[in-house]
Amino acid sequence: MATNGPFGIDPEDFERALREAGIELRDLLAKAGEYVDRTSVNSLASLLGQFVQPERTRPPKPEDATTGETGSGVWVIYNIDDTGGARVDQIFPSELEALRAHRDNTDERRRVRFLPYGVPASVLDAP
Repeated sequence: MATNGPFGIDPEDFERALREAGIELRDLLAKAGEYVDRTSVNSLASLLGQFVQPERTRPPKPEDATTGETGSGVWVIYNIDDTGGARVDQIFPSELEALRAHRDNTDERRRVRFLPYGVPASVLDAP
């Protein structure tokens, strides 16, 4: 044991363990290379893309403020009847209030939309 060093490990055993680990690592890399070759280059890019997200381009914001952004209008909850005509049920000053009032809705004919001032409610009619 005195010849095995301070930790009791024989240098030959240590070298053998490192050699076997190197062979196994080489085999693992060879299998990974075969997998990449068998699929396509895009799979490698998609694999790497999970870790590095590309910068997403954002659409440019419109120059002029829209009516909805300036707040010159109201949010309405309306129903579409069988003939396709719209009937306004409720009017709200903000989108949040309208969505809160509409959150438990189960009727597919009942909808929420911003209606600018001066625009007739007939624009809500179904085409």
